[in-house]
Amino acid sequence: MSDVLASNLLLAAAAFAAGVLNAIAGGGSFLTLPALIFTGVPPIMANATSALAVSPGYLGSTLGFRPELRAIPMTRLRREMVISALGGVAGALLLLVTPAKVFSGIVPWLLLFATVLFAAGPAIARRAASAAHGDSHLDRWREPGLLLACIYGGYFNGGLGILLMALYSATGESRIHSANALKNLNSLVLSWLSVAAFVLAGVIAWREGVLMMLAATAGGFYGARWSKRLPAQWVRRGVIGTGLVMSAVFFVRTP
Repeated sequence: MSDVLASNLLLAAAAFAAGVLNAIAGGGSFLTLPALIFTGVPPIMANATSALAVSPGYLGSTLGFRPELRAIPMTRLRREMVISALGGVAGALLLLVTPAKVFSGIVPWLLLFATVLFAAGPAIARRAASAAHGDSHLDRWREPGLLLACIYGGYFNGGLGILLMALYSATGESRIHSANALKNLNSLVLSWLSVAAFVLAGVIAWREGVLMMLAATAGGFYGARWSKRLPAQWVRRGVIGTGLVMSAVFFVRTP
């Protein structure tokens, strides 16, 4: 088997599995980013290409929540979409000005942070909801918090959904489906705007990115079907284990 074929198979398998994970529990970037780096794509380009690979999934998720989005005032939707766009572009620009050596050094920490965030997601959501009940003034932090979360999402996508869900819970969004709808819509906006910035900057590995987009989309389709059969707790444990292993590998690889 040639090196190119082996690399393509690894990338396609990682992207397919990422699509499945994102459809069921999230955490697909724990697979796409390492796979790209392992096949020789430079870290910053790998991060940008990973964002491209998983971006189609946000559209399907957003379309699935159309009834919930229609129930939210249009002024709020527009304002949050603008904030998400600004945050996504700001995060992408921050990534683009980060020296390659510096980013390579922080990749293990970003993976570890995203893994811990994913593992603590349910507890974070519960504490955020409790905080919202105890403080009626937390809603004033909604938009500043959204901007910061979207900057993080434009820079490094891992754990973004958990951050957004915790933010909405803490700032008074008591309806879980509305919070999920807003999370998906704003993730879609910031993801596509940050990817657009990466495209304009010329840091997308197109051959790898298109292959992974197709595989991730297929994985998302089958993941939606399999989500009803696989115990969610098993999937969460698998994602956490994958994140820890990838973090450890990158800590060892980083000089």
